[in-house]
Amino acid sequence: MEEEKTTVPEEEGKKKEEAPGTAGEKAEGAEKTETSGEPEEKTAESAGKEEGGKEEAKDPAEEAKAKIAELTDRLQRQMAEFENFRKRTDKEKSAMFDLGSRNVIEKILPVIDNFERGLAGVPEESKEDPFVTGMERVYRQLMTELEALGVKVIEAKGQPFNPDLHNAVMHVEDDTIDENTVVEEFQKGYTFHDSIVRYSMVKVAN
Repeated sequence: MEEEKTTVPEEEGKKKEEAPGTAGEKAEGAEKTETSGEPEEKTAESAGKEEGGKEEAKDPAEEAKAKIAELTDRLQRQMAEFENFRKRTDKEKSAMFDLGSRNVIEKILPVIDNFERGLAGVPEESKEDPFVTGMERVYRQLMTELEALGVKVIEAKGQPFNPDLHNAVMHVEDDTIDENTVVEEFQKGYTFHDSIVRYSMVKVAN
């Protein structure tokens, strides 16, 4: 009976000795498995790099085309903006010039009125006087320069009354004249570049 008891512990010891070995073998197997998986990952990465390299080989041409298209679009936009700016600036300059000219013309018109009244009041026998002829030349030169600037006299006497051009301050009953006809002009009207500077002051037949 004593021999059987000593035999049992020896078998248990062997089992205990074998157990650590088995665990070690499992760990080594896991390491081998992990090690064997690395080449597959590296192979996938290298394949991806090769494909990316092929795609990158096409990119420079496509990027160049896209860059050219972008720069062309920006250039066209800037040219259009500059053209609009130029037109707007020219229009503003023209408007400022017209406004300034109109103000000057409005101040000159009373001077012209006085010239015309003075020349109209000269007696017939004095019209050949050097002073009178000199004043007439100055008046004609002034009117010529105004016409060159775009100033025009509004036709009034004998014309149909036009409220856009004439300012009726008097009416007269006259059966010999057509209705709404201007029979007399008290003050001349003027236009500047087709815009009214001053309306004609007139008498109209009813």
